[in-house]
Amino acid sequence: MHITLKATGTNAGMISHLLAKNPHNTYDRTEKGARVRMVYTVFTEEEAEIVIQASPDSIDLVKNSPDSYDITQYINDREFVTSSLFCTYIRGALGTALNGKPKEDYAAWVTHPFALELSFGPVASDLPDAVVEGLFAPLGYQVTIERGKADYAFQLKNRSTVRYVTLSGQQTVQYALRQLLLLIPVLDNYKHYYISEEELDKLKRYGEGWLSAHPLRELIIRRTLHFTNLIEQFEQLEAAEATTEKQAIQERNNSHEQVQQQEQSLEAEKQQPAVRLNELRYQAIMDVIRKLPRRQKIVDFGSGEGKLSARLARMKGIEEIWAVEPSAYAQVRAIERFAKLERHADAISPIPMTGSLFYYDEQLRGKDVMILCEVIEHVDEHRLNRVMYTIVTEYQPGVLIVTTPNREYNEVYRMDQQELRHSDHRFEWSRSEFRERCEQWIEEAPYSLALEGIGEEVEGFGQPTQMAVFTRRKELKEA
Repeated sequence: MHITLKATGTNAGMISHLLAKNPHNTYDRTEKGARVRMVYTVFTEEEAEIVIQASPDSIDLVKNSPDSYDITQYINDREFVTSSLFCTYIRGALGTALNGKPKEDYAAWVTHPFALELSFGPVASDLPDAVVEGLFAPLGYQVTIERGKADYAFQLKNRSTVRYVTLSGQQTVQYALRQLLLLIPVLDNYKHYYISEEELDKLKRYGEGWLSAHPLRELIIRRTLHFTNLIEQFEQLEAAEATTEKQAIQERNNSHEQVQQQEQSLEAEKQQPAVRLNELRYQAIMDVIRKLPRRQKIVDFGSGEGKLSARLARMKGIEEIWAVEPSAYAQVRAIERFAKLERHADAISPIPMTGSLFYYDEQLRGKDVMILCEVIEHVDEHRLNRVMYTIVTEYQPGVLIVTTPNREYNEVYRMDQQELRHSDHRFEWSRSEFRERCEQWIEEAPYSLALEGIGEEVEGFGQPTQMAVFTRRKELKEA
């Protein structure tokens, strides 16, 4: 993972003072477990080129991490691609340039636009080439996108998400580096750390002077902050700064009553904190199960870390719960969670089980309830019909409960029309698509269907989660 910064023309060598790095010395430091090196490959008064490289320790990346239980640590690309990890590694080395505070003799060069060429990669991005270009071209850069040299017998190279990007244009060193450190994570769309309110300050500082007028501003903000509440906070912050002090005073005088109402509303929200959507799903599923005449034996397929199974373990009338999960890492977390149930006299102990929807297991046949909570969207769409056929014809649960995202609601989250809520989702369906598929699955199976939504309803978009409850007809169960 690297960035190459090249300046040409009169006084190009001044970038060494803006970076605060001696062109005759190699910068070699360890930052957050990675080796960061900066070296000038060319240095004259009319041409200067510096390569910034980071080499993370592959063992350090997973040391003391819960992911060490899972095979995905061996197949992820974080060690190689230019991403938020890379930006974190090099930020300390570029502090002087990013802050625009070189030695006083060179302060005037902070605002000097150089003829720059910046290249970086490899970067893994789900964005099309046209969108990648659209992120940088409005900033005055000519954009070149290349894919690595590789020979395949099929067209993998053309579809590869991994690319190398080169930018050419007139720009100050400070703006160029700030733009890269903000936009590289936007391309990669993954951050290795928790996205908190500190990200608002970073977005404001690095985006100062160019972000507000950018045509893809909303995309940049959304992929930087990810969460709707942070996006709204950032927009409110921008709106507040755009208002003059006089206008702000006038607004406060005119809307004193409204402010009081908002404060009362905020106080009420503090007293009654909002329930997370995941919790609402669990509550909806449990409400369905609680009303069933038969709920003794339950299968939680794709049980993950066992959160739903642990809740069901304390429900009256349930005698056994099979928590089926293919991920070893998730199972370890589930076992730890189930062990804590021993302190509750009214709880049963769920049975952790390694399994998959793609492999039939006779032990799970004929249970009272089978649950697929936020599971089907992780299955390739063309394989799903076979999975559901196996469930309704072989497993034959008394009741089958399926939840999945409602794609229409993504617009409420300010997502692009084709964007998925999670990188591992293979698809997301609208309400009509989900209904149509549910009806297809039971065309020749003895089940009735009931559909409902979960979460806050917005007119025209429905609710964020949709739930299907399939009930096996009584006469056939008795037969």
